[in-house]
Amino acid sequence: MSFWHSAARLAGAFRIRRHEALRPMGAERERGISVVIPSRNGRALLETCLAKIDAQMAPTPYEIIVVDNGSDDGSAAWLAEAWARVRTVTAEAPLSFARAVNRGIAAARYSHVCLLNNDMLAETGFFTALWDAFEQVPDLFCATAQIRFPAGVRREETGKAVMAADHPDDFPVRCDEAIDGEDLTWVLYGSGGCSLYDASKLAALGNVDEAYEPAYVEDLDLGWRAWQQGWPTVYVAGAVVEHRHRATTSRYYTAAELDRVLEINYLKFLVRCIDSRALFRRLWGEAVDRLSRTGRPPGLRAAAGIALEVSRGERVRFSEELFLALTNGSVAVFPGSGANILLATCPALTAPPADWLRQFAAIVLVRGDRDGAAYNAARLLAAWRWPAASVTTSALPESARPAHSR
Repeated sequence: MSFWHSAARLAGAFRIRRHEALRPMGAERERGISVVIPSRNGRALLETCLAKIDAQMAPTPYEIIVVDNGSDDGSAAWLAEAWARVRTVTAEAPLSFARAVNRGIAAARYSHVCLLNNDMLAETGFFTALWDAFEQVPDLFCATAQIRFPAGVRREETGKAVMAADHPDDFPVRCDEAIDGEDLTWVLYGSGGCSLYDASKLAALGNVDEAYEPAYVEDLDLGWRAWQQGWPTVYVAGAVVEHRHRATTSRYYTAAELDRVLEINYLKFLVRCIDSRALFRRLWGEAVDRLSRTGRPPGLRAAAGIALEVSRGERVRFSEELFLALTNGSVAVFPGSGANILLATCPALTAPPADWLRQFAAIVLVRGDRDGAAYNAARLLAAWRWPAASVTTSALPESARPAHSR
């Protein structure tokens, strides 16, 4: 074990965390959607992005706010002429993603804020599906979209974000493919490029943490801190975007630079967000060991320095271990057309039988057995989410299991 490997692990053991009071939620806002779009030299992307938005927003009250982030391609003048109803917030010099969107959020006046990247093309029904999720899930913080990619491009994101890794050397957060019929499944966080947030809850968390430069992981931070308050995020299958991946960042940073930023910001996330000392030590140790084995930047010396930064966060009201078990890829929700709720265990997640979906209002499938943490988390969250419905528990019948799981 190298000196800096030991130093990085030891530094994690001495992390200092201080608690702060949750910020006020503020006055009640008019119901509607404020769409905030950060854009740096993105006029060509905005031409398509804005048209997609404008074609489907009615009858919901809405506004579009473009944060012109240090552009020199004439975006501001073009917006003023071609999109006079779009509110433009101008940053003279380029800002990080968090700083840019926070300027847009500060200008927003409606009850819900949609953060939308200019390289995300919203398909028909996108806003309606996200909006409806807030009518169905109590205390919802964020509804996040299904992300697709152009034909022939490898799908790097799906919208179903989980904390899980197939191999210890893999990055610990990934996107899983959704199952046919799956919708409103609890997920770890919503993509900062295509999600709808409750503006009052967003304000209570201080909006997007500006510690993450120039981009990446700020949405994970936001979703985690919301879960700590008992405010969930769900994946919305009917809200679909096509992502022109890294259409802006790749013009200003190399792939290697972006990979380094991702690793640095993940370490910052661990230090700044994880409240449980035991959970922090486990996740920090796994991160340090992974960097040591793979030799990925930023290096263990830098990791040790990050661990010694003082972290400040809101007091936790909801168990991190509980929501982490719920969002580790072991749980999926399937809306049905019947009454009451079925909570079922299964050896592998797969679409429930059609007759079961006709019988129940929703089926919550959990990979594993009733002794697992994911099952206990799903049982508690199902009772909270559907308080008026009875929850039936069962195991998925043998006939409904995929052949490879038998």
